[in-house]
Amino acid sequence: MVRNMGKLKILWFSTAFLAFITALAGVVYPGIYYMVVSTKILPGVLSQDLMTLVASALVLFLVFRMKENDKIKQIVILGILGYLFYGYGIYVIERLYNILYLVYMAIFGLSFYTLIFSITEIRKETLQKVKLPGAIRIISVVFLLFNPLIFYPLWISQLLPLIRFGQKIEFMYSIYILDLCFIMPAFVMLAVMTARNKGLGLVLTPALFVLGFTLLAPLAVGEFLKPLLFHQPMDTAGMWLFLCLSILFLSLAVICCRKLVINSTTS
Repeated sequence: MVRNMGKLKILWFSTAFLAFITALAGVVYPGIYYMVVSTKILPGVLSQDLMTLVASALVLFLVFRMKENDKIKQIVILGILGYLFYGYGIYVIERLYNILYLVYMAIFGLSFYTLIFSITEIRKETLQKVKLPGAIRIISVVFLLFNPLIFYPLWISQLLPLIRFGQKIEFMYSIYILDLCFIMPAFVMLAVMTARNKGLGLVLTPALFVLGFTLLAPLAVGEFLKPLLFHQPMDTAGMWLFLCLSILFLSLAVICCRKLVINSTTS
């Protein structure tokens, strides 16, 4: 599916290794967050570190098992790279100035450029030969468009009062930046490409679904952790919403990966 597999493996391994070590430090020594994160945010930080441990370990495993024609493994890695860009983008933008902050910046930048380089290295033969069944393609397009239709109005409606009164919020403003500048435009662009049956859209759509799952699953886990570890009330409605959405993202990712067909011997 991609060219320059050797170089890409080095980049994938480096990004995942840094993320794994950093997330492990956060899980084992959560005290590194106490001075830079409010108690209310800590469950989300811990759950994100737990997801990062699993996701980065999966990338490390896949890198060692990777063959040039393992398109599904490569798609999964692309999705996880997007997750690492988003997750450590939060840490960088929210100014988590602890002992690992420079590593957060390294992962943030490395994941972004590795993702871009990986996409540019997808073979033209792959993009010309890739196919996705019509029904799955239509469902994917609808779901891709559903997310920006929900989150663009929601986030903008929350930003407008801040803009009107010149207010600044202390935490979680990174979500507005990352979603409105990167994630929602990606949903729209891939929806258009997939609707037009473009190869790049068909290949990257399941990767975006992997990204969606890895972003939303920690939010559900964080709600579970609130009463268990932090003596905070669980937002039951939020927990079920994030859980259902993450399962939906995962289901679509699995279906798209299984139904994706690349009729090329050099894929």
